[in-house]
Amino acid sequence: MSFSLPDFRRKWSCRGYMSAGAAMVTAALGLVLVPAGTAEARKHPAPVDLFNLGTPRPRAAAHAARIPLPRPRPAEAPKAQEKITDEASPEAEEKPPADQPAADKPAEAAPPQKQASACRLALTEDIAIAPSIPDIRGPGACGGEDLVRLEAVVLPDKRKVTVKPAAILRCPMASALADWLRKDMVPLAASLGSPISELDNFDSFECRGRNRVAGAMLSEHGKANAIDIRAIKLANGQSIGLTDRTTSREVRERVLHSVCARFSTVLGPGSDWYHEDHVHLDLAQRRNDYRICQWNVWDPLPQIAPLLPAERPEEAPPREVAAKPEAKESADEGGAETPPDPADKPATDGNKAPSHKPATKKRR
Repeated sequence: MSFSLPDFRRKWSCRGYMSAGAAMVTAALGLVLVPAGTAEARKHPAPVDLFNLGTPRPRAAAHAARIPLPRPRPAEAPKAQEKITDEASPEAEEKPPADQPAADKPAEAAPPQKQASACRLALTEDIAIAPSIPDIRGPGACGGEDLVRLEAVVLPDKRKVTVKPAAILRCPMASALADWLRKDMVPLAASLGSPISELDNFDSFECRGRNRVAGAMLSEHGKANAIDIRAIKLANGQSIGLTDRTTSREVRERVLHSVCARFSTVLGPGSDWYHEDHVHLDLAQRRNDYRICQWNVWDPLPQIAPLLPAERPEEAPPREVAAKPEAKESADEGGAETPPDPADKPATDGNKAPSHKPATKKRR
């Protein structure tokens, strides 16, 4: 009789018994590993934690807390404002005012003053009355630093030339203007027989574009680096109009040469129609120290209007009298003019008789 393992498994199969045994072993292990629950856990049944993940803890029930309210204020209690005032009064007596520093507190150091420039130190009261003013910070690039208000220029003989109105300029521009008056205009005024008394300031600092054109480049006036002058007035009442054609041409040319030698920009009549009634002076910085001097000194106006004829000199020969209207009409009615008699002609050229010209029409 032959015996083999496959035949045994086919006849005496124990696969089902083995599966049931495995299930019973798993259940027994689960009962051993599960700990005994507490009394609280018994009240709240939870699923069996086979893998020891932990049982969720129950949440306590939320109850609304009662917020206590403050008791009503007694009638005899003082008012709140009076109480604050009474409590603050002792502190106010002990605390010094804000504008007065405390005795034990050291005084704060004053901010350091801006150091004066070399130009400001050189522009003394012996040269010009020009107090310093704070720096101007306008829109864009308007304004500037080291500004002065030029009120008058002191001449070498201690006379003062008033600048009307006072000009707001940078210190270098104010210094150049004072030197021009002291060194160039004083001799010119002396040749005219009277010292200078006043400078007619047409415009100085003004935050604007060139020629007051909207959108144009910033003018030197906007940088407090330019001044417009119309005239120089003398002590005897005479006025030297820089653009006045009634002023002597020689005087105006002397002024032209002096300002073109001292300032980087000079604009007057002939430069553009914006400067026909004044002269513009500034110290604009350009590449290679380029300068602009555009000022045409026009000739003086004629004393007699050019449209009127000049008077006839007495030594001039008499004018020929035009034919009378009656003779003109008779000549027109008679037709063609008859040729002159040859006998009436002079024999020689030396004794020429005055020729009679035909009558002309009268202009209307």
